Amino acid sequence: MSVLLFFIASLRAVVEMLGLSLIGLGVMALFAGNGRQKNPIYQLFDLITRAPRRCVAALIPGQERPVLAACLCFVLLFMLWVGLAIWRVFLLDAALSSAG
Repeated sequence: MSVLLFFIASLRAVVEMLGLSLIGLGVMALFAGNGRQKNPIYQLFDLITRAPRRCVAALIPGQERPVLAACLCFVLLFMLWVGLAIWRVFLLDAALSSAG
């Protein structure tokens, strides 16, 4: 049980880091404007979030829409993060009820 709880907590941390990096990418895109590709912080956020954004972009039919892909990626990550939190609560509740 503790290994599963550790796995859930680790996965939640990775998902949270990706979501916050997506938020940072959007904020940096707004503040840096056209020079954002030269900004090292923007490049870091872009590198961190590139794989999830590409996976989501592959699901969107038609033209390449990077803003839509990033927004949808954030929504999916948020739903995964909440789902993992709910799963963890149910596991902890089951562990406490079986112990007592």
